[in-house]
Amino acid sequence: MPKSKKSFVSDPNVELYDKLIATIPGLDRKGAANPYTSVNGNMFTLLHESTLAIRLPEDKREDFLMKHKTKLYEAYGAVMREYVEVPERLLKDTRELKKYLEVSYAYAKTLKPKATDKKSRRSEP
Repeated sequence: MPKSKKSFVSDPNVELYDKLIATIPGLDRKGAANPYTSVNGNMFTLLHESTLAIRLPEDKREDFLMKHKTKLYEAYGAVMREYVEVPERLLKDTRELKKYLEVSYAYAKTLKPKATDKKSRRSEP
């Protein structure tokens, strides 16, 4: 598989995100303009406008929100209910954030697989 794609724009948060993703062997970052990770067609992290969002199961999500004094992630005016907004200071702490990435990755693997390409989608009823 190809290595992580590089962003067209130099963004220190993309570099921090790539460093985080590299902590899990075999995990690839996708997307150039809006980097993300997914497994079985289910996205579980997203870096949008220099803000990282991580998908967490409900119990871990509530703990994260309280511990890091943050909120659910919002994009384009819509709240993404399973995603938390990662504070900038935590994005800089790869060691601490890796724990949440591992939980997110494990959670995403439990979700129902989704079609990931046009060929698969055409075959659906």
